Amino acid sequence: MKKTVDAAAIEEVLAPVPSDENRRREHRVRRDFWRTARRAAGRVPFMDEVVAAYFCALDEKTPARVRGILLAALAYFVVPLDMIPDFLVGLGFTDDVAVLTAALGAIRSHITPAHRAAARSFLDQ
Repeated sequence: MKKTVDAAAIEEVLAPVPSDENRRREHRVRRDFWRTARRAAGRVPFMDEVVAAYFCALDEKTPARVRGILLAALAYFVVPLDMIPDFLVGLGFTDDVAVLTAALGAIRSHITPAHRAAARSFLDQ
C-alpha cells in the first residue's frame, strides 16, 4: 500500500496556528533541525533551500505569516514519525519533501540573499 500526501493534508500541516503553538514549533525546529538536516542531506534534492528556509523562519524580520508557514513545514520535517516515517528507506522523506515544496512555493520571495548565504556557509562545512 503506497502512502502519499494530498493537498488537503499539506494544507492542514501549513494552516495558521495560535502563537503559543508557533513558539512550540520554533523550539522543536531549533532543537532538532540540524540533526534531521544531516540525515536528510542526500535524500532531499533542494536541501540548500530547506536550510535557507530555516534561517528565514528564525529571522525576526520575516513576516509572522511567513514564519508560521516555515515553522509548520520545518517542524513537520524534524518530527521522525509523521505520515510516512522518515526511517522507511526510499519513502521516509517523501511526505516531508511534499510539505516543504508547498511551503517554499508559498514563501520563496521572503528568503533573502542573507538567508541563502548562511545556508551555503553551513552546507560548505
